[in-house]
Amino acid sequence: MATSTVPRWKTAITNALAEHEKATAPVPHVRSHIFREFITPKSKPSLPLFLTTTDIRTPKTAQIISNPHVQVAWWIEGTQEQFRISGTASAIPAPTNSLYRQFLHNVKHAVPNSALATLKDENFDWEAKRRESFKNMSAHMKASWCRPTPGSPLEGGEEEAKKWPVRLEEPAEDADEEAQKNWKTALDNFALLVVDPTDVDYVELGVIPNRRTRFWRTSDGSWDSEAIVP
Repeated sequence: MATSTVPRWKTAITNALAEHEKATAPVPHVRSHIFREFITPKSKPSLPLFLTTTDIRTPKTAQIISNPHVQVAWWIEGTQEQFRISGTASAIPAPTNSLYRQFLHNVKHAVPNSALATLKDENFDWEAKRRESFKNMSAHMKASWCRPTPGSPLEGGEEEAKKWPVRLEEPAEDADEEAQKNWKTALDNFALLVVDPTDVDYVELGVIPNRRTRFWRTSDGSWDSEAIVP
């Protein structure tokens, strides 16, 4: 039946736009990270996973859970090469941490033929890798995970900061209670951060003429590429 009133689809659009205006747009955040290594599935060497580490208490964890799409900007001065690596990120805390459920969700719903999905099929031991990575850290770096939550107010000022552990060695079985506690605290706060690449923009500025290549992951887990203008 014909009607002269405002059409329902127009009302729906108006309401949707109004709700969109109320929504808070996500704000991009930049972090400096140290590249640790690549984790590559044995069955699919075409799927390297980018590995770094973090403190599970940092704001970046919630930001990544809210929006896992990230981009790594990497400039290598010695070779004059630039990489921009786009992909999805996952934080991997201790299994006892409540946020570990989010990682299990990411693994369960990983895109087929992605590194995360393939490592799941290979029964990769993420907790063993987390502990191995932690033990490979320097004693000074390990101690940083004993500090209060990164980004929180510095209660007590610099004098309080002087009380923080400076070095952290793995305690012996007969170590005192404080050493045992500090080790557990640091290990509990330590998390892996992985990026599963989907697109790479690679620029070579050390050659003349400069070269630029774009790579993108296909649905079967291989990579296509094309030369583009630098």
